[in-house]
Amino acid sequence: MQVTDWSDFQTFLAVARAGKLALAGEALGMDATTVSRRLRRLENRLGVTLFEQTREGQILTQAGERVLVAVEGMAQASRELETGSPDSGLTGHVRISVSEGFGSWVVAPNLGDLAARHPGLVIDLVASSGFLSPSRREADIAVLLSRPKSGPLIAGKLSDYALRLYATPDYLAGRPAIRQTRDLKSGHQLVGYVPELIYAPELNYLSEIDADLVANLRSTSILAQHRILAASGGIGVLPCFMGDGDPALVRVLPDQVIIRSFWLVTHKDTHSLQRIRAVHTWLTETTKARYKLLMP
Repeated sequence: MQVTDWSDFQTFLAVARAGKLALAGEALGMDATTVSRRLRRLENRLGVTLFEQTREGQILTQAGERVLVAVEGMAQASRELETGSPDSGLTGHVRISVSEGFGSWVVAPNLGDLAARHPGLVIDLVASSGFLSPSRREADIAVLLSRPKSGPLIAGKLSDYALRLYATPDYLAGRPAIRQTRDLKSGHQLVGYVPELIYAPELNYLSEIDADLVANLRSTSILAQHRILAASGGIGVLPCFMGDGDPALVRVLPDQVIIRSFWLVTHKDTHSLQRIRAVHTWLTETTKARYKLLMP
């Protein structure tokens, strides 16, 4: 029986963490050709393909993810044997995909805490209009607006959150009074998403307030919508963690509340990795600590 050289597993681990052959080679002190040769040797011995080559670099296959779980455990055990004590330091790369508003207003201000806890981790925060997919291994962790209906995923509710209508006092002072939702239909500029470019049905807020409401100032970005509102450009729906967090804005029709949920999602093959569990735990703790911002 062939015995696989531990150095080949170390090479595999370096590529999985770096995502590129050249970067892994720099970390290991060897050229990219040698790294590639060692990977091919390991794949031949294991009888699986460990990485897919993409424009962004090396992406783990499902077989590669299973091997990674085992190899990271082996690496930790090796460090503990060498040092004589458990190794609490985490290393590697974790990519988090979140919605633009939640990522910018809740996650980003607290990322320094995560880095202080785990200085050996490299964290990517992808906060954009749209989500990367854990099932396609585009992200390690995603905070989604709905629970996935299929795929090799582990999902749990992270938190509910509230949304309300907001505007500035200056905007409201120059417009007809708003006492009920039908007052929004005339004499007001409504801010919202571009309907055909909404990336999740949960973002269709105005129709939930009144089916006849139509935004005439529209953007794919919740941050851009916030800036329009803060500049007295109109009335629109914002998550309360954004609207209440801006002293320039006030609630309009405060009894009109929309409730949505965030779902924390990981791939089942990488969920048990230490670095994924650590960031998963941190996201859960951070969100729980700021629950009053989400559900005021």
